[in-house]
Amino acid sequence: MTFLSFSPVILLFVLFGLRVPIAISLLTATAFYFGFVNTFMPKETMIQTMVASMESFPYLAIPFFTCAGVVFNYAGITERLMRLAELLFGHMRGGMAQVNVALSAMMGGLSGSANADAAMQTKMIVPEMEKLGYDRAFSTVVTAASACITPIIPPGIILILYALVADVSVAKMFLAGFLPGLMLCVILMITVAVISRIKGYAPSRESRASLKEIGAQLVRSIWALLLPFGIIMGLRFGVFTPTEAGAVAVVYALFVGAVIYRELKWSDLSKIVEESVLATAGVMFIICAANAFAAYLTWEGIPAAFSSYLLSSISDPIVLLLVINLLLLFIGFFFEGGSAIILMTPLLLPVATQLGIDPVHFGIIMAVNLTIAGFTPPVGTMMFITISIAKVRIEDYVRHAWPFFIALVFALFLLSVFPQIALFLPETFL
Repeated sequence: MTFLSFSPVILLFVLFGLRVPIAISLLTATAFYFGFVNTFMPKETMIQTMVASMESFPYLAIPFFTCAGVVFNYAGITERLMRLAELLFGHMRGGMAQVNVALSAMMGGLSGSANADAAMQTKMIVPEMEKLGYDRAFSTVVTAASACITPIIPPGIILILYALVADVSVAKMFLAGFLPGLMLCVILMITVAVISRIKGYAPSRESRASLKEIGAQLVRSIWALLLPFGIIMGLRFGVFTPTEAGAVAVVYALFVGAVIYRELKWSDLSKIVEESVLATAGVMFIICAANAFAAYLTWEGIPAAFSSYLLSSISDPIVLLLVINLLLLFIGFFFEGGSAIILMTPLLLPVATQLGIDPVHFGIIMAVNLTIAGFTPPVGTMMFITISIAKVRIEDYVRHAWPFFIALVFALFLLSVFPQIALFLPETFL
């Protein structure tokens, strides 16, 4: 393998260093390969690869679940979940910050996107936290960190992407995400409690909510809480495919918003379509570009060479997972989670499976790892979304972020060492 074979990779990181958008960087590096490195292959191959990569029925799950998440915001479901979270956790130390974390866990079954959750909660909760005396930068960091939970609890879009690339069951990936997502929630809530005690952040409620209050709000929120359970059961018993589950989620959200809560208006539909199209287009453009770049890696034999090198150097599965975690954290600093899944799964999964690591367990590790990277500088997507909306300086964000980064990495370590955290539910129910 020559230096010229690796030149598109070098160009890609140069473009990242110049802060060129991810999709444009991927396309430029791929175009360089087809235009100057591989002169034997027709130039049209790059475009054909991008188009062919999208000719996959399961990819429809992405726009469907994205649209469902947007509908839930307009349907008033998100607000009801926030009230439920406040009743359950508002009495704790740092009450509104705890609500922030808990709401992300609840939203995991609805939006499926860390970026969507980060944007929504920054607009909705950060101003409320600031009114209660929380530092704005701290509130922003809590929002970005808690958004790491959202894509891990099904129906996370990153779980769908991994299942498609790795050729594993989407239903297994969904089930495998529940316990790791809840573990992330618990660890982040403990972190919030410790920091709130040090900084003196008070509860948002004077006393614990009564069972009557919780029960009444639970009834009002039950329609939202039923969706993740319904999707898993539908997949488990073969009622619908993962793609069809996305369509069911959209119809369900429209029904709840228009008929049950009666907050969804005809005038909202144009906004829902616009937001859904823009969000989906951004994700799919990155996926197209990542697929084209992944095709270059495959044609040059880089995944096979990389796998051989790792296998010859490391024979212990735990050591391998620790090395891969460090690698993915670094890769995730520059790549968006979806594109990193497409690029890195063909490189790393063959190595993991040869050492006896379950593909479903490995997929959850990748998803958690790359989501954590979205929380961190220099180009973490959740970081940029939250600081741009909340108008927080990046240095203030970084100052408050390090305890949460340590907590998230600790959760990743537990997940790597104890695979049953991810595998217990799939092995029990599927």
